[in-house]
Amino acid sequence: MKLDRIDIRILHELQKNGRITNVELAELVHLSPSPCLMRVKRLQSEGYIEGYSAQINLGKLGQALTVFTEITLKNHRQVDFARFLSVVEKIDQVIECHLVSGGYDYLMKFVTAGIGEYQTIMERLTDMDIGIDKYFSFVVLKSPIVKTHMPLPSLFPI
Repeated sequence: MKLDRIDIRILHELQKNGRITNVELAELVHLSPSPCLMRVKRLQSEGYIEGYSAQINLGKLGQALTVFTEITLKNHRQVDFARFLSVVEKIDQVIECHLVSGGYDYLMKFVTAGIGEYQTIMERLTDMDIGIDKYFSFVVLKSPIVKTHMPLPSLFPI
């Protein structure tokens, strides 16, 4: 399926507000409601829209600690990467995990109840013999910019 400018605008608006009504969405993308709804259903059925979720204000719930962690593996065979990922994908506190280029292998984002929980997780991971050579932790003090949407119009100009 080839996306056009209107499809990109629909996706852009929906990622900013997944609870927007079809009528409001149609107005924003300059369509009448019926064709707009048809496009949204097509975007869903084709897998461009994977789902909808609520954005939780974690600060309202209580204290949480965010830590970015650089992880370097001892070996770099496919089996080593697979073994590492098979373990970390099961850890709820791992919010993101990226294989990156540069001086280390993975950049991970943890959100934990505190430094104690984070340290316990890291000690468990290093004790499990899943190929971790070394890791560096970066505790987030403040997050002045956090965006939950991608800049679709500039990424995919049509």
